[in-house]
Amino acid sequence: MELTHIGFNDKVKEAFEKIAKVNQIIGRISLEHKRIYRVWTVYGELLCEVSGKLAYGAQSREEYPAVGDWVILTPRSAEAKGTITNILPRKSKFSRKVAGNNTEEQIVAANVDTIFLVNSLNEDLNIRRLERYVTLTWESGASPVIVLTKADLAADLSEKLRVVESVALGIPVITISVVNNTGLDQLKTYLHPGKTVALLGSSGVGKSTLTNYLCGYEKQEVQEIRDTDAKGRHTTTNREMVLLPNNAILIDTPGMRELQLWNSEEGISNSFSEIEELAASCKFRDCQHEKEMGCAVKLAIEQGELEEERLQSYKKLLRELAFLERRQDKKAKSDEKKKWKSTTKQFRKR
Repeated sequence: MELTHIGFNDKVKEAFEKIAKVNQIIGRISLEHKRIYRVWTVYGELLCEVSGKLAYGAQSREEYPAVGDWVILTPRSAEAKGTITNILPRKSKFSRKVAGNNTEEQIVAANVDTIFLVNSLNEDLNIRRLERYVTLTWESGASPVIVLTKADLAADLSEKLRVVESVALGIPVITISVVNNTGLDQLKTYLHPGKTVALLGSSGVGKSTLTNYLCGYEKQEVQEIRDTDAKGRHTTTNREMVLLPNNAILIDTPGMRELQLWNSEEGISNSFSEIEELAASCKFRDCQHEKEMGCAVKLAIEQGELEEERLQSYKKLLRELAFLERRQDKKAKSDEKKKWKSTTKQFRKR
C-alpha cells in the first residue's frame, strides 16, 4: 500500500523517525473491534494488537489506538499480523463522553481534516442535536461541513435551510440528494488525495448511501427509515476507514443516539460565538442573561435577532460541561488515590 495515499506526509514521517526502532514500520488504523486492529501498512493490511507495555501504561481509552491513528508497529508480515507499540501524536480527534455513567473519553475518529455532519431533511432533523455535533467538531480540530441529505423528501426546504444556517455560523452547508444526483459535486471539493473526511450523524440520515456513492460500489448495506417516527436503523456497526477511488480517505461511523460533550469549552465558544459576542456588551460581567438590567443577549432576543431556544441550548451545554468537569476532577482524585495506595502496597512488600 502506498502510504502517501492514506495521508502520510513529512510531519508524520518526522514523528515516526523520532521514536521508531529497527525493524519497526508505520501504519494507520483502519478499523478497531474489541482491541483488535486492522492497520494499513506498506505490507498491506495487518491484523494487530497492542503490546503489553502499551496496554500496561494506558490509563484511559484515549491512550489506546483509534480509527485514523498513525501507529508504530512490529510487523509479522508472513502472518499478516503485527504488534502496536506506539501511537503518534494526533493532529485532530473527534471525542465524546462514552455512553452511560462512566466518565471516560471515546475517540470516534483521529487525524481528520474535514468532518461531514450528516443530517436528513426529513422529520428527524434536530437542530439542538446539530449544535452538539458542531460544538464537538470545533473542539476536535477538524473543519466542519454540514451535509443535508434527502433533499428530494423536503417539502419546506427553504425554511429548514434557514433554521440550519442560523446555528451554522461560518460553516458550509451543502444540500444533497443521491436520488436526484444534486449537490454531490460540492462534496468532492473536500475529497482530495491523502486528505481524511469523517462522516458523522445519527442512524438513518443517509451516511451509508453517501458512503456507497463516494466509494462507487455498495460498500454498506442500506436500510429504510421507520415510517412511525422517521428515525433510522443502525447500518454501519463499526468505525471504519475506506480509501476512495481518488485516494481520499473516508471514515464511516455508526449512528450515535447519545452525544455527550467532552472537554468542549472552546467548541462551545466557537459554536455560539454570536451569544458570546453579545454577552461582551452586557452591563454586568457576570450576567446570567436572565432578568438583569442591561443584558445585551436578552435585548437581542426581544428584537428578534436571537432565538430564545438558541440561548437555552447554550446554557444547557455550559451546565453539562460544568457537570462533566466536576466528574472528571472527582475521578482524577480517585485515580490518584488508587495509584498511591498501589505504590505504598508495593513499597511495603519490598
